[in-house]
Amino acid sequence: MSNVWAVIRREYLQRVRSKWFIFSTIAGPLFMIGVMVVPAMMATRSAEAERNIAVVDRTGVLYDRVAPRLEDAGYTVSRESWTSDVVPELTQEVTSDELGGFLVLDDETLATGRAVFYASSRPSPFRQLAIRSAVSRSALEKILDDHGMDSQSLMGGGELDVELLASGGAGEGDPRFVVAYVGAFFLYFMLLIYSVSVMRATLEEKTSRVVEVVISSMKPWHLMLGKILGVGAVGLTQMGVWLLSGGLAFSAGLPALVAARPELSSMESVSQYMPGVGLLLLFGGFFLFGFFMFSGLYAAVGAMCNTDEEAQQAQMPVTLLVVVPVLMLMPVIRSPGTTMSTGLSLFPFFSPILMFARVAGGGAPAWQVVLSFLLMALATVGVAWVAGRIYKVGILMAGKRPTLPELWRWVREA
Repeated sequence: MSNVWAVIRREYLQRVRSKWFIFSTIAGPLFMIGVMVVPAMMATRSAEAERNIAVVDRTGVLYDRVAPRLEDAGYTVSRESWTSDVVPELTQEVTSDELGGFLVLDDETLATGRAVFYASSRPSPFRQLAIRSAVSRSALEKILDDHGMDSQSLMGGGELDVELLASGGAGEGDPRFVVAYVGAFFLYFMLLIYSVSVMRATLEEKTSRVVEVVISSMKPWHLMLGKILGVGAVGLTQMGVWLLSGGLAFSAGLPALVAARPELSSMESVSQYMPGVGLLLLFGGFFLFGFFMFSGLYAAVGAMCNTDEEAQQAQMPVTLLVVVPVLMLMPVIRSPGTTMSTGLSLFPFFSPILMFARVAGGGAPAWQVVLSFLLMALATVGVAWVAGRIYKVGILMAGKRPTLPELWRWVREA
């Protein structure tokens, strides 16, 4: 097995030292930092002044309702009495950055929920939404109380009891839906990129005739195994760097962003739905089994082709096995308990993407997850047996691409 280790080491070092690997591995974390941390840092600089809000209540009845809601959103609220000079005075404080703005409530606010907010620059959509919500809810609450209605129950949105007639999945508004969809799509991306890398590595050695020298000192299936393990180790390395960097960026950026923008405080609850250690381990397991299955198939495609054009055509059936589960992601996440979703996710070549999506969406029982891994293990053995025989013959073959009967003869006679 020393020959296998030599191939693994060569494939791994050759790829991790390449400019493409270094660039893509660094660019991914930098993009995450740019998305999560930089906006938080920029928002923090101006957050203190923006948090200070003065409220001028001409109605005399709304301030005690509006102020607590603004404070719950993270703002510091002060009360200003109405005078003919209050607007110019507060305007001066806003222009000198002593205040982030001031809010004027009047009789029209009680009638329609409309108020005027004075600021030196247009507030962000989130900030406008937080202030508008506080004003409109307070005005509505006052009207309901004046008419003897239970404003607390009505303003709370009432209650809705849901009785599921079948196993329900995660909807688009559920953070689990985002985790399931993004994670499954990331799996698709990683499986396709690194499985195709095995095919290209095989094709390059075959077309350059270097493989004839290599095969003289080792068995063909040892060469195929070394290539698969070496490229797989590269994929795990890059995926580990991306996941670690993404976790650090999220954990560092989200609290800072929420602290700088209190109106985004509802986003902090999303963190409880982020993948834990167990889900990340499942992600790694699905990646490994998926990679072994598809890389074996792609290695066989590379061994039986002689040019890039032939490989592009021959890989289409294998690529469909990766693309089809992505097309079925939405219905499977929405309805993970249906017969169709269960059957598709248990099909070994679809399991890495669809079963992960069901697990992340909260719609897959444990026994089905275990069964999917058993089926993937059997499929991996079967693919290794077939691909190894095609690889053994095809890696030294030249000429036109073999037909299906010829491939079957290779499998029987190898």
